[in-house]
Amino acid sequence: MTAKADVTAEGDRVAEPLNGSANGASWVADRPAPASSVETRRRSSRSYAALDLGTNNCRLLIAEPAHFGFRVVDAFSRIVRLGEGLGLGNRLSDGAIDRTIDALRVCREKMAAKDVRRARLVATEACRLAENGPAFIERVREEIDLELEIVDRKTEAYLAVTGCASLVDPKAQSVIIFDIGGGSTEIAWLDGRAPHAFADPCKRIRAWDSLPVGVVTLAERHGGIDVTPKIFEGMVEEVSGLLMEFALVAAPAGRAQNFHLLGTSGTVTTVGGIHLGLARYDRRRVDGMWMRNGEISTVMDRLLHSDFSQRAENPCIGKERADLVLAGCAILEAIRRAFPSERLRIADRGLREGILMNMMREDSVWRGGSPR
Repeated sequence: MTAKADVTAEGDRVAEPLNGSANGASWVADRPAPASSVETRRRSSRSYAALDLGTNNCRLLIAEPAHFGFRVVDAFSRIVRLGEGLGLGNRLSDGAIDRTIDALRVCREKMAAKDVRRARLVATEACRLAENGPAFIERVREEIDLELEIVDRKTEAYLAVTGCASLVDPKAQSVIIFDIGGGSTEIAWLDGRAPHAFADPCKRIRAWDSLPVGVVTLAERHGGIDVTPKIFEGMVEEVSGLLMEFALVAAPAGRAQNFHLLGTSGTVTTVGGIHLGLARYDRRRVDGMWMRNGEISTVMDRLLHSDFSQRAENPCIGKERADLVLAGCAILEAIRRAFPSERLRIADRGLREGILMNMMREDSVWRGGSPR
């Protein structure tokens, strides 16, 4: 995997992977019978939906345009572990598929209840890697009437940037944005400052990469329950090797004025929640928070010296993610070593928000400074 320098940022052209289809991705398969009344309702609806089906989670966000950005009207998230076993094989398991289809049924019901006018439903690394990924997509279409789109790595990286770039320090001349997923990790170098609030941040991407490693695949290879300092260091070294080419290309980023890291993922939000000592995870307190380098090290050291049961009991982790959190910390540590920074900003937003922003931008919903 080589780091990719970006040349799509020139002029006023929006990077093509973000545009979707010319008419916007359909969220239901074509039906033989006409549904004019449904289409009339959808045209009058203001709701947009974005679904992110990753290696570990199935997440849906439904929102309406607001004066600045959008207003969330419904959301759904469930750990499905679709990519379970992909760190050691190349097929989606029957159990993982069944769990995911159950979650997708909930998503479809929510979209129907909110009368969504336009949606984009994307699947990422698990479906990209699995040899039965296309068959799974077809089964979803036939059983649930949903059209999932397997996006490539560049699209995923750009959508993640779009979703959280609003949290970049406006004084920063350079930023490294990363998204630690279940099966892959997207990372991008943003160079320069945003000209205005609604500017497309992807026009400032100088380089990007998608590392073929995430919390699920890394934990499966190294183990996630009993993680010793030696095992943890082995995970960091593996990720550092995968990150090397991008780190060489993006090395100038760290020398820019007010440089900082911006991370979006369950890993970084968990680190933020633990640092705050939350008795229950609270997105409002975590999204947008800043952490100092030493504070991050303290939390990661605490996790590394906790056993599985202690991690599972932490309200910001829970039993379902206790075997994955240290793999995520290892990926975070590799990024911190490649791009030393005194500051990390944490984003509880990402791919879904990027999808919503792009659909609304394409529909010119903010024309004239207010939503149409």
